[in-house]
Amino acid sequence: MKINIITLGCPKNTVDSENLAARLKAQGHSVFFDRQRNDCDTVIVNTCGFIGDAKEESVNTILQQIDVKTRGRKARRLVACGCLVERYRDELAKEIPEVDAWYGVHEWEKIAEDLDTIDTIGTTGTIEKRPLSTPSHYAYLKIAEGCNRSCSYCAIPLIRGAHKSIPIDDLVAEAKALVAKGVKELIVISQDTTFYGLDLYRRRALGELLDRLATESGAQWIRLHYTYPASFPDDAIDAIARHPNICNYIDIPLQHINSRILTSMQRGIDREGTLRLLEKFRQRLPGAAIRTTLIVGYPGETAEDFEELKEFVRQARFDRMGCFAYSPEEGTPAEHLGDPVPQEEKERRVSELMAVQEAISLEKNEARVGRTFRCLVDRVEGDSVVARTEYDSPEVDDEVIIPTDTIVTSSIPAPGDFITVRITSAMENDLFGEITD
Repeated sequence: MKINIITLGCPKNTVDSENLAARLKAQGHSVFFDRQRNDCDTVIVNTCGFIGDAKEESVNTILQQIDVKTRGRKARRLVACGCLVERYRDELAKEIPEVDAWYGVHEWEKIAEDLDTIDTIGTTGTIEKRPLSTPSHYAYLKIAEGCNRSCSYCAIPLIRGAHKSIPIDDLVAEAKALVAKGVKELIVISQDTTFYGLDLYRRRALGELLDRLATESGAQWIRLHYTYPASFPDDAIDAIARHPNICNYIDIPLQHINSRILTSMQRGIDREGTLRLLEKFRQRLPGAAIRTTLIVGYPGETAEDFEELKEFVRQARFDRMGCFAYSPEEGTPAEHLGDPVPQEEKERRVSELMAVQEAISLEKNEARVGRTFRCLVDRVEGDSVVARTEYDSPEVDDEVIIPTDTIVTSSIPAPGDFITVRITSAMENDLFGEITD
C-alpha cells in the first residue's frame, strides 16, 4: 500500500511517526510524510492533545482528510492515532464515524498489524530503516517516553503514562545509525530530558548520555531540548561545556516566575531557584543560548503577577522565547481552579509579553552583525540559502538567510552542508549574511 502519515504536535510525535513508518516499510509498504498528498491507499493522522489549539488543529486535520477521502477512491482508509485519541477515543469515534480506526499512544504495533497480515516487525533491529520526516541532515533522538511530573496544567502524564527511559546503549546505537544515514545534527528530546535515567539507573544519567553521544555517535551537532528547571543535573551542564559538538544551547520551559503561581503549577521550583539556575547557566556556559516558554493567564494570575513576569523577561534577556495562553485541561490538577482570566485578556498578555521579547531579540541579533558563525544549511529556497547557527533549533528559532547572488563560489551549498557566514544585517527573528569560506 501507499501510506501517508500526517504528524501534528511536538517532535516526540515526529519520532513516533517515523518509528511507525519503519514498521510499515519493513512490511513492504510505501510510506510518505506529505500533508498535501491525496493519492494514498491509507492516511494516518498522528494527533496532538496538549492544549486547546492543538486539539482543534487535530480535529480539523481529520475532517480535512475525511473530505479528501469522500472525494477519492472507495478503498481509501483513514486512521487516527496519538495523544488526542488516547484521551478522547470514545467521544471521537462517536462524533466522527468516518474514521476507519482509532489508536492510542501505545498501539503502534497494532496499527501495523491491522494494516497488514504480515507479522509486525518491532523497533529492535529496524533502527537503521527508520525513515525521517525531517530533512535528512537532522533528526530527533527520543530518549524516554512518558512523564513523572505532576505539573498542574499538563495532561501529558494522563496521555503518555509514567516516565520510561530508553537504555543508553540503545540510544547510542540509534544515534550511530542515524549519523550513518547522513544525519549531522541530533536533537535530544523527551517529555522531560533532565529526568532521564532515574527509573532505569536510579540516578539522573543525562550527563552520561550526552558524554557518550558526543564521543561515540559521530554527530557534528547535538542539541538538548525539553529540560526541566527543578533539580537540573550539574553533570549535564558539564557535558555541554566539555564537548564542542554539543550545541551551547538549552531549551528550558520555565512557565512563570511568580513563586505563588509556580507553587500552584506544581513546578517544584520558586522564583529564587529559577534565578539561581539561570545565573548558573550564564556562569558555566558563557554565551549559551537559552530558550524558554511561558504561560500567561493561569488561574489566579493577577495584573501584578503578569507585570512581574514581564519584568523578569526584560531582566533575563532570553535568546529565544515562546508564550502560550493557559488552556484548561480535563483531569489535570488545575481543572478545579476554573478559567477565570478572560480569553481576550490572555491573548493581550501573550501579545504584550512577546513584544517585550521581540525587542530583546532584535537587540541581540543586531549585536551579531559583523560576527562570523559556523552554520548548518537547512534548505535552498528561491534565491536564498537558509541556514542556522548552533544557537538556533529548526522550526522554532531564528534562521540565517544568504542571498544566492552574493555567493561567489562555483556551487550553491546544499542542505546538510556546514558553511561559515558573516552576519551583515538583522531583524527580530532572522539574520542575513554572506558566506566567507
